[in-house]
Amino acid sequence: MLKIALIAHDRKKDEMVNFVTAYEHVFEGHKLYGTGTTAQRIMDGTKLDVHRFMSGPLGGDQQIGALVAQNEMDFIIFLRDPLMAQPHEPDIIALLRLCDVQGIPCATNVATAELLVRALDRGDFGWRELVHKYKPGIE
Repeated sequence: MLKIALIAHDRKKDEMVNFVTAYEHVFEGHKLYGTGTTAQRIMDGTKLDVHRFMSGPLGGDQQIGALVAQNEMDFIIFLRDPLMAQPHEPDIIALLRLCDVQGIPCATNVATAELLVRALDRGDFGWRELVHKYKPGIE
């Protein structure tokens, strides 16, 4: 079971719900996390359970970032709106930077998200199980 974060900016929430609905059969065997309204909308539109963090602007991106920093998140789908300025842009950039630091796959558009989910469906994320198995303890 992988830990997957689902985040979407306001104008991308419908797209996220449609995407998760299309791949509900893939997501159902995994632990899902999401920011505020995105998580609620996914739960309302599917039979999936999503752990809800705060909304992105109120710290939800940072809550997910904390899991990424500890290498506790396996991949992220973050449907960003590239045409709208976000008031919490520094938090978004910090989350993406943490994904790069930890080597956590992060899709920022539906095309890349589909590649990740199809890889998940094929079982191509076995390497993440090894990361967790051999993860050093925090001292």
